[in-house]
Amino acid sequence: MRTLKAVHSGADLESAIATCLGYNAQGDDFMGGFQLCPIRGLSHELAGLLKAVLEHVEDKNVGPLLELLVESRLELRPLLLGQHERLKDLIFLDLALDSTVRTAIERGYEGLNNADPLDIIYFILLVLENLSLSSDNNEDLICCLKDWYHTHDLCKSNSDQWALYAKAIVDRTRLSLTDRVEHYQELLQPSAEYLGALLGVEQWAIKIFTEEIIRAGSAASLSLLLNRLDPILRNIANLGHWQIISPVEVRGFVTIIDDLLRVQNKVYDRPTILVANRVKGEEEIPDGVVAVLTADMPDVLSHVSVRARTCKVCFATCFDQKILNDFRAKEGKALLIRPSSSGLTYSEINGTDVLGGCAILSSSNELTPRIFLKKKYFAGTYAVSADEFNGELVGSKSFNIAYLRGKVPSWIKVPMSVALPFGVFENVLSQDINKDVANKITALNSLVTKGDFSKLGDIRETVLQLRAPFQLINGLKAKMQNAKMPWPGDEGEKRWQQAWMAIKEVWASKWNERAYFSARKVKIEHNDLCMAVLVQEIINADYAFVIHTTNPLSGNTSEIYAEIVKGLGETLVGAYPGRAMSFVTNKSALQSPKIVGYPSKKVGLFIKQSIIFRSDSNGEDLEGYAGAGLYDSVPMDQEEKRLIDYSTDKLIADRDFQYSILSKIGTAGNVIEKLYKRAQDIEGVIKDGELYIVQTRPQM
Repeated sequence: MRTLKAVHSGADLESAIATCLGYNAQGDDFMGGFQLCPIRGLSHELAGLLKAVLEHVEDKNVGPLLELLVESRLELRPLLLGQHERLKDLIFLDLALDSTVRTAIERGYEGLNNADPLDIIYFILLVLENLSLSSDNNEDLICCLKDWYHTHDLCKSNSDQWALYAKAIVDRTRLSLTDRVEHYQELLQPSAEYLGALLGVEQWAIKIFTEEIIRAGSAASLSLLLNRLDPILRNIANLGHWQIISPVEVRGFVTIIDDLLRVQNKVYDRPTILVANRVKGEEEIPDGVVAVLTADMPDVLSHVSVRARTCKVCFATCFDQKILNDFRAKEGKALLIRPSSSGLTYSEINGTDVLGGCAILSSSNELTPRIFLKKKYFAGTYAVSADEFNGELVGSKSFNIAYLRGKVPSWIKVPMSVALPFGVFENVLSQDINKDVANKITALNSLVTKGDFSKLGDIRETVLQLRAPFQLINGLKAKMQNAKMPWPGDEGEKRWQQAWMAIKEVWASKWNERAYFSARKVKIEHNDLCMAVLVQEIINADYAFVIHTTNPLSGNTSEIYAEIVKGLGETLVGAYPGRAMSFVTNKSALQSPKIVGYPSKKVGLFIKQSIIFRSDSNGEDLEGYAGAGLYDSVPMDQEEKRLIDYSTDKLIADRDFQYSILSKIGTAGNVIEKLYKRAQDIEGVIKDGELYIVQTRPQM
């Protein structure tokens, strides 16, 4: 019987262990005996662990069993990774141990109803380590595991902000689980659909095939534990159910969407409350939308957050799925949403109260005031130095950064800059060497004007075909060398071509969809939009930050709000999942910053010494229109993505360093606000403890 069980139930725990440890089976009558030898190379430690697993497999207290299971898999791993004549038996054993982890968690889950957070974290550690052992590409899971050990230590020592830190690690771990789900969907689901169709399997079964595989593993068990811990952490850290990014009272009809990006160009014909599964941070808010509610976690200073506050759109992240499900159940109904000190309150109202007797919103958005741009023209020069910057040659991004030089304390550093002024793009396009490119852009523009917006991408691709006139090359080289900036051409023609491509990508971003439709909403004449290019040497940052010198969440003018990320700032202002570290500081107590959120972003961006070409249009920083961030800034070299280990990061682990850096950032924001005599939106970096400001603009 034991032999049959071993053959037909390869992943069964008892038979898998017996097969690996070896056994003797006595036969009766005509049946002969059977002896299975232990697997070669099996350590005494592993044999002892496996015997202990069998002794405790039915225990009600599953904690010790989980430890034994994970330790057994750790001992087994070297054998699995090597060559072995009985590798199949080893794989069956590993599968059986992994499966038992899941059943043990399911058995012990109810016992966590009133458990201490430390006990739940202990279970998370074990299950996460088990999941790491089941994954070949597990570097991100290992980073999460280190974070959880750090969280465990903080909780055990009753650190004052342990729950706030743990909430960020919950969010980061969820991002990792989401990535794994998407990976398995891409890996398995196409085959499931292909084979399912051939075999005549019912559609409902095919659709849930990958989902059921995921549900049977440790990832599902880990998700359950995170869901159990999350509300406890929010309660301890006084986070509530909401983070209100743009506090506006609104009335509207509920509409459920999957992804804000997919509807950003849509026009809603009545006041609409969008409940979105995904909001990355770089989207536009569609016309007619009065509120966006999501479970996603865009940064408070991301593009979409700034747009929401500028356009007086209610924007909030909800941490409670029950509340979001209630919103989903109210699809099509009219609601009144009010911000409060504890979050958002909402109630059903009559549909006529939403419209208030007003006409249905029209697609032309007639109530939106038109914004006029002063068209800029080529001034006869292809490049200008920072001391030549003025409003006729460059945009406010270039002008503001040049204004800072010499006016801020020496500890606030400003990188050297030059620029390609307004009109250079149009001049290059008009030259004979680019006649064919110009004709093609004119034809494509005509189609876009008639409503064929699919041609926007074609225009961008066409711009990249431009050839550089020698006057531009020589002019830019002279200005960069005079500013003691490295000239790319000194490293060879290939390096100059990289720089030239980056410049063209900045110009081409005039036709990116987000920018085009945003300008269209406020009736900006697209032909009047001109693009200068600010050229700066990249600081290979340890950290990047954004400061708002008036707290955008509360409107408190005496309080600075800032966000900081590891590496370059693109993970903060771009659509990178997770939250930045955030803090507030009172202008009268700049040496006492208060952390209000720890980081949950998985990756940081890093780059070698290089040049960045920043968009600087005449359509940014306009009164009543937040055009900043719509156009692209392009580094000459590709950034490197690195997974972040927060458990050893100095900004997290070293309290003295943390307060020194945060205080320095807050103080810099206060200095620059006083210089401009109005609230500022500031971007900068930290390198080797030194602070650099790379741009500043009026805070919208």
